[in-house]
Amino acid sequence: MTIEESTVFGSVTTEPLDLAAHEAAVADRRAGAVVSFQGVVRDHDHGRAVLSLEYEGHPSAAAVLREVAAEVAADPDVYAVAVSHRVGPLVIGDAALVAAVSTAHRAAAFAACARLVDEVKARLPIWKRQVFADGTEEWVNCP
Repeated sequence: MTIEESTVFGSVTTEPLDLAAHEAAVADRRAGAVVSFQGVVRDHDHGRAVLSLEYEGHPSAAAVLREVAAEVAADPDVYAVAVSHRVGPLVIGDAALVAAVSTAHRAAAFAACARLVDEVKARLPIWKRQVFADGTEEWVNCP
């Protein structure tokens, strides 16, 4: 399958993320497997209580996200890819990253979704500011 035959969706947004919408975006009659991932804001980090966090993205973030999605979609086993990352203020329980991939078989879908999430985390120019319960804060992945 070529990239032109694959469906690719990627966005960086301030709007809440909808995992079901991403799964629907990768629906394909040929697909026997849809694997999805949802990265959710948790209430702790390295033993410290987290109250909230904020993501700030570089202006190139959306283009980088689409590039990563297109690379994963170029895999001949992949039918469709959808991935989004949220920016702005988030609270505990909010989805920060959602991804979905469809393929013919589950092993390929699991591998492609894992590769997608790992590449997004490694390459996306988005930085996280965590606010801790003790009143301190920390920037993560900041250059």
